[in-house]
Amino acid sequence: MRERSRPRGRREAGDGGRRAGGAASPRRERRGAPVAGGGRRLAMEEGAADLRQRKKQHCTESDKMAPEERNKENSKLGRSPKYMLIQRFAKLFFGCLAAVTSGMMYAVYLSTYHERKFWFSSRQELEREITFQGDSAIYYSFYKELLKAPSFERGVYELTHNNKTVSLKTINAVQQMTLYPELIASVLYQASGSEEVIEPVYFYIGIVFGLQGIYVTALFVTSWVMSGTWLAGMLTVAWFIINRTDTTRIDHSIPSRENWALPYFACQVAALTGYLKKNLNCSAEKFCYLLVSASTYTFMMMWEYSHYLLFVQAVSLFLLDSFALAQTEKVHEVYKIYLFSLFLGYLLQFENSALLVSPLLSLVAALMLSKCLQMNMKKGTFLSRLVKIMYIYLVLTITVTLNFLLKMFVPHKENEHLLKFIEVKLGLNTTKNFTMNWLLCQESLQAPSQDFFLRLTQSSLLPFYILVLIICLFSVTQVIFRRICGEPLKETVKLEDGRIGERPEIVYHVIHTILLGCLAMCLEGTKYLWTPYVCMLAAFGVCSPELWMTLFKWLRLKAVHPILLALILSMAVPTIIGFSLWKEFFPRIMTELSEIQEFYDPDTVELMTWIKRQAPVAAVFAGSPQLMGVIKLCTGWMVSSLPLYNDDDLLKRNENIYQIYSKRSAEDIYKILTSYKANFLIIEDSICNEVGPVRGCRVKDLLDIANGHVVCEEGDSYAYSKYGRFCHEIKMNYSPYVNYFTRVYWNRSYFVYRINTVISFQS
Repeated sequence: MRERSRPRGRREAGDGGRRAGGAASPRRERRGAPVAGGGRRLAMEEGAADLRQRKKQHCTESDKMAPEERNKENSKLGRSPKYMLIQRFAKLFFGCLAAVTSGMMYAVYLSTYHERKFWFSSRQELEREITFQGDSAIYYSFYKELLKAPSFERGVYELTHNNKTVSLKTINAVQQMTLYPELIASVLYQASGSEEVIEPVYFYIGIVFGLQGIYVTALFVTSWVMSGTWLAGMLTVAWFIINRTDTTRIDHSIPSRENWALPYFACQVAALTGYLKKNLNCSAEKFCYLLVSASTYTFMMMWEYSHYLLFVQAVSLFLLDSFALAQTEKVHEVYKIYLFSLFLGYLLQFENSALLVSPLLSLVAALMLSKCLQMNMKKGTFLSRLVKIMYIYLVLTITVTLNFLLKMFVPHKENEHLLKFIEVKLGLNTTKNFTMNWLLCQESLQAPSQDFFLRLTQSSLLPFYILVLIICLFSVTQVIFRRICGEPLKETVKLEDGRIGERPEIVYHVIHTILLGCLAMCLEGTKYLWTPYVCMLAAFGVCSPELWMTLFKWLRLKAVHPILLALILSMAVPTIIGFSLWKEFFPRIMTELSEIQEFYDPDTVELMTWIKRQAPVAAVFAGSPQLMGVIKLCTGWMVSSLPLYNDDDLLKRNENIYQIYSKRSAEDIYKILTSYKANFLIIEDSICNEVGPVRGCRVKDLLDIANGHVVCEEGDSYAYSKYGRFCHEIKMNYSPYVNYFTRVYWNRSYFVYRINTVISFQS
């Protein structure tokens, strides 16, 4: 009776096991008789059905076994199930309370610091808007335009068909500048009836600060889920705030896209951490899956470069799956989330072709194809073993091929300058191009300085991260070696086992931080992606008894019971770190909040006031892209360029208009400016007389190199041209400069010239 009650496939498997070494059963010989194609199809259907059955059984068994195991453990310890339920609820309640409180306090801290830094509440609207610099000014200006529109639909239409920002150019600002955060903020502001309660600027920056609070809460939860104690979350938050200079750009650029997007990525990582855990009950698994799906799609909509960061995450999951350290079904479910998010993002981002040619899509498609190849091959054959051995090489080959084919056949406007920049950065090519060299000179695109590592070391973050990383890496290496030798992974890793490398969520974070760390070592701007997860991983490690137990297993401690010592250290070490951080850094943070700083730029205020009062409404201004962004925000006037670097036409415009700081003739500059229908030219004294710390990275130096005005003699280089530097010569008020340009306003920092429509050649 017991034999009959089994599923048919399992009974045959058992019969085959009992007949091992003998001939195949007649029933199996008869079943193999049909045509090969039909047999293969039948086998695939049975395999898929068996996989679904195993997943259902796994969920059911884990749901049933978990309470039984807990009850057995509690009965051994003499604890009632009711007592344990209350204990677990209390732990969950206080952990959630600590996570939410940490996020709220961080948001309040940012708001207070911002107020102290800019005197925001005591300034006029114009002075507040000047604090938004560069691309931040452009993002906030579109938020203002949405609020001024007669209806939300009309506002969206004007942004998608915008011809009032850049002269002679109609742009889809929503697609080109990823303005979905501004769309959401404007809808929330108007739908919540906040017009009579709070000013638009406070509502806008309040949302950003609130998202930063969610960011910190997500890091708290991730560390808590990994270590099992919310003490790790508290330490993560402490390290994050202390190293704020290297964990976030919120101080420098509030509306930047990553400040809107990275909190959603942190939520996705927290949900993915829970989803990858073993022995997770079905309800928790479904919740984590839904949260991963929602946060992945939202993250992709908020930031144009999000698919590159998701590509790094996909590589981490691919390596995790390749070493058979996680459930393949779960990893491939995440791949499906990527595909769905890319497809939906492509449709809702006005058929954004950059998503079709992204490396993320190529990698996920290659992984799916490789999986199909493995499923269609009969197990045990030479070809199937070869594919398994060459799996990583196969995936990489298909990824590169697919990406090459997609870029050939899919019309796209992906940033070609990005590929050229990578070539020059890696030393594979040299260039005199102004834009390339200007990008290479940006601090965020250079290797990190020694000060960065010194700051992380002074806060004790870097030493503990390296310790945790080394222990986890050695443990993962041991697990991989055991897998190669044929030893299966344990279903449940206990504390006394000392095998932290068998936990898939830990392995994922180790690989992820290593990949992000490699990026951070090349480009300092990517440290904002890496350092928060360094805080999280280091805090998890020092608070995890499993990590200490893994270390003690290697040391083979006998004098002291290793489990007891691991539990003691997992509480004592973070407590000591916390007290030392409190003693050293808490007074500094309180000083920051109590100090009233002064940010006042009277010259820029005077310039904006003059433009609003004296310049014609239809005027077009030309100048540096950073200043043009502020003019667009504060006055609403049209400009000839923008501080955006994802459009080839805008990059070319920026390079041409920067020629006002080069050694070219007045006639050349006049032709460039009139080609963009500019009416006014603004010369910035800070750029014209720039004394940069690195010679060769000043704007005028880069222009001289691009224009071929640099002469090298006997190892020395100097700029030479038959014309003087335009920004200097135009101030002299002599011919031919006065024939083309008339000075109409100046102060200590800015010189404004009207571009003459009728040229007078007076001597």
